Amino acid sequence: MGKNVTIIDYGLGNLRSVMRGIEAAGASATITGNAEEIAAADGIVLPGVGAFHEGMDQLGSLKGTVCAATREVPLLGICLGMQMLMDSSEEHGMHQGLGLIPGRVRRFPHVPGVKVPHMGWNTIRLDKGNNPLVSGLAPEEYVYFVHSYYADTTPEYTLTTTEYIVPFASSIVRDNVYGVQFHPEKSGAIGLKLLRNFIDLV
Repeated sequence: MGKNVTIIDYGLGNLRSVMRGIEAAGASATITGNAEEIAAADGIVLPGVGAFHEGMDQLGSLKGTVCAATREVPLLGICLGMQMLMDSSEEHGMHQGLGLIPGRVRRFPHVPGVKVPHMGWNTIRLDKGNNPLVSGLAPEEYVYFVHSYYADTTPEYTLTTTEYIVPFASSIVRDNVYGVQFHPEKSGAIGLKLLRNFIDLV
């Protein structure tokens, strides 16, 4: 276990399950909310479960540390952590995100008979199959989702697309910054493969 991935602890997220996923994928993992440790990380995971504005508030003074770190090392945002990478979110009013990937987080539109949140297994379709994060994945794979809001961004930053009420970016990328709306740590062999691919970037 030569590689160490730093998981940011800002009070929201399934930190232990993400840690187990990283370890199962072949790296060691450190959970920390310490800015110096995050700044010195070889690779960073930003997990998250909950509301967008709560996530940004809880991240607080670590925002600058996270943004600066992505200039040097890869970062993977998971679920809410992915949404926080975006410019803004309309969840509970307009709120600013980290601005690392252009776009806005929007709520799924209401459709009679269709449940929100989007919960359970669904397909991701590769838009950028040559990206190292999705190396070795089939053109379509099943992964596990739990979310009521989705990332609205352009094809330039869309790594995979999923259909639920509307087509949406289920994973995104810009330079060293990656985000997945689904939970790789709950997505079986495919999620493990994706985490291994991320570790290979570290």
